[in-house]
Amino acid sequence: MGPVLITQENQLRQQCVDGLSALLPEGLMLSSEEELKPYESDGLTAFRKTPLLVVLPETIEQVSAVLKWAKANEVPVVARGAGTGLSGGALPHEQGILLGMAKFTRILELNPEHGYARVQPGVRNLAISDAARPYGLYYAPDPSSQIACTIGGNVAENSGGVHCLKYGLTVHNVLEITVVTIDGEILTIGSGAQDSAGYDLLALMHGSEGMLAVTVEVLVKLLPEPPCTRLLMASFASVEDAGNAVGAVIAEGIIPAGLELMDSPAIVAAEAFAQCGYPTDAAALLLCELDGLEEEVVEQIEKASSVFTRCNATKLHIAADEHERLLLWKGRKSAFPAVGRLAPDYYCIDGTIPRSQLSHVLKQMSIWSDEYKLPIANVFHAGDGNLHPLILFDSNIPGELQRTEELGSKILLLCVEVGGTVTGEHGVGVEKIGEMCVQFDQNALLQFHAVKAAFDPQTLLNPGKAVPTLQRCAEFGAMHVHHGELPFPELERF
Repeated sequence: MGPVLITQENQLRQQCVDGLSALLPEGLMLSSEEELKPYESDGLTAFRKTPLLVVLPETIEQVSAVLKWAKANEVPVVARGAGTGLSGGALPHEQGILLGMAKFTRILELNPEHGYARVQPGVRNLAISDAARPYGLYYAPDPSSQIACTIGGNVAENSGGVHCLKYGLTVHNVLEITVVTIDGEILTIGSGAQDSAGYDLLALMHGSEGMLAVTVEVLVKLLPEPPCTRLLMASFASVEDAGNAVGAVIAEGIIPAGLELMDSPAIVAAEAFAQCGYPTDAAALLLCELDGLEEEVVEQIEKASSVFTRCNATKLHIAADEHERLLLWKGRKSAFPAVGRLAPDYYCIDGTIPRSQLSHVLKQMSIWSDEYKLPIANVFHAGDGNLHPLILFDSNIPGELQRTEELGSKILLLCVEVGGTVTGEHGVGVEKIGEMCVQFDQNALLQFHAVKAAFDPQTLLNPGKAVPTLQRCAEFGAMHVHHGELPFPELERF
């Protein structure tokens, strides 16, 4: 039976190679096993699939040609940026093409006067700020992976980062995008103006996880660098006290540029990794960054310090200079790889909750951690309630990955229960399909499917991701499917 399947796969691969060779210059396709293996997963390595073929176009016209051919031949297509995603959003389709956008790496225009940059989707997030810095400008969204993640992937996942509390997510910092549909049509959505007529398709595309179209160009906002930036670090004897302090400081009318929480395992790991001066005896710490005019920042530092003291902070420390500020942030941005040194594997959760529920959710996670005998390190965007608990485990132990996934699912369902959502910035991908069935009812899911069908009726773009079918929800035990049918039966194909 095995050889027959391999032969069928090779035949389909050869069909794709033959068809696309007539449309693309030589050297833009990868088809051998050795060439395909590096593309078998994104950052969520618990899921792996090998694509049928990898295509690496260099122009928008080539992207259009590939998508037209895929539609005509009913071949699935998964677009991929840098592969740093953490929900399996770029997981390949075994009978499909992986469309790599790695060659789209140019900053096409940087306009300091009007405060924008026009970039290709393969441009790294940090590269935009590096290019804008000589003009006193920067690009605000800053995921922890900003040194590697690309702007096209940021649009697909609506990425956030440390400074999204004050400056917003990707969707709040993009003016216009150019996309290619599964029909091969090239569309410009949004405009360089602050607003544009018609339906807000720009917001719809953000966070759509490559299911509606492929992004090929992005116009991003550039902001002036703040004249004054200060970082306040507050230590706490309990995670609950730190969680309460988050809501308290914002209730005081202070909107920090960034407000991050780390618990003891994350603090110890980050300090050992980055040697940045973290208090390793603290149960939790908050990094509270304030920016603006100097007089305003000084006043807010005093107010925030007073709030943290009332919330039982054991120690307050203000970064002495820019070097120390960056060093303290280095620890936070290094936390994920640092925690990776504590166990053979870790599983990163991404849920968002109301700030008022932080203490409750953190306490419940601690209880479950003990029950499952799986340590959890917490490091997350506390200001907007975006949790990133890291469950430490060893996949070499039989059954431990399954228990880890079960614990992760319970955490996500708790986020929904307290009024939150199953994702803040990592997306749904394949990881959170089941939990989507709990967050959204049947009518909402049908509307999601209707939107998908309007853009991609054959379900060829990134099939099987982000939005669950009702049948899948029935299997998850989250809902009863009326009459056992969907109004869009073609959505069940993949």
